[in-house]
Amino acid sequence: MTLVNRYLLKAFGRVFFLSLAAFSGIYLLVDFFEKVDDLMEHQAAAHLYLLYFLPKIPAIVTQITPLAVLMAVFMTLGGFSRTNELTAMRSSGISLWRIAMPLLGVSLLIALAALATSEFLAPLGIRKANHVMRIDVEKKPELTLKRNRIWLREGNDILNIRLAQPEKNVLRGVTVFRIDDHFRLQSRIDAATAVFEQNHWVLRDPTVRSFNPESGEITGIARPPSEEMALSRTPADFQASVPDNEEMGYRQLRAIAQKLQAEGYDATRHRVDLNGRLANPFASVIMAFLGIPFALRKGRGTSLAVGITISIGIGISYHIIQAILVAFGYSAALPPILAAWSANLLFGLLGVWLLLTARQ
Repeated sequence: MTLVNRYLLKAFGRVFFLSLAAFSGIYLLVDFFEKVDDLMEHQAAAHLYLLYFLPKIPAIVTQITPLAVLMAVFMTLGGFSRTNELTAMRSSGISLWRIAMPLLGVSLLIALAALATSEFLAPLGIRKANHVMRIDVEKKPELTLKRNRIWLREGNDILNIRLAQPEKNVLRGVTVFRIDDHFRLQSRIDAATAVFEQNHWVLRDPTVRSFNPESGEITGIARPPSEEMALSRTPADFQASVPDNEEMGYRQLRAIAQKLQAEGYDATRHRVDLNGRLANPFASVIMAFLGIPFALRKGRGTSLAVGITISIGIGISYHIIQAILVAFGYSAALPPILAAWSANLLFGLLGVWLLLTARQ
């Protein structure tokens, strides 16, 4: 590594870690004020505050990293321009690409580190924080249900549910076995879906098979348009046992998405989040592309206030566009890969164009 590279990376690292710490602190402060009412309402002990917020730090850091990279690149090159160090480098025959490459290279390494964090540390932290809020603070019972192949006993009914989708108030692949007091089968009901409506579950287009309890033979088959299902659990009860996508790493999300798709269920949301797990960390490289030309254009006028303003403005614009595109992906208006990567593509092309213009 040359002396120029070390000098650039030292200045970059100093601003990057300061920005990362500052933005993460602001994020935690905002999150604290959003959640403190819930914690106080349930009279949570003081240590539960720490147990809830501290595990979320890895996930927060991965979200803040692109903004810190943008801030670091902007302030590093802007500072060099203000002190004429950038002019001296270019006068010595060092091209703009030669100056930019170390910054782009370290931003790629940061993106890979963020990717590893989002795969291994962030899901564990989010899972721990949600567990603390749900079990220790809200005192909800810890259920042992799984997302798929659920078996339940409800009075004289034994229920098998192939897939629970509590976020949609839907149970899929439902089979109800109705037995008598001597554990003899009276009827079997099969339905593709059960929907939670007006505080009870309704089976859609079920097939009802009646059996003779003595012989076990089928005595009749009926196909009513709907039938009420005796199940005391609500979608919220299933939600407590179904992990959020934020609680799962890339490999877990991929496995669930493949399983849902293979069984014929809608896996759009999982596929969008799956592609987002790869796209979001590499926003750091995109922010570096954007930070370089903006810093060069501002030149001597670069200051801390300008750097913060531009960085936050670009960061907010990126996240707004990303959120809109992801919403389109969830609604199947855009393919999952396009919904997750389009913001990176748009801002990356803008950064490359500005960088080429600045080079000229």
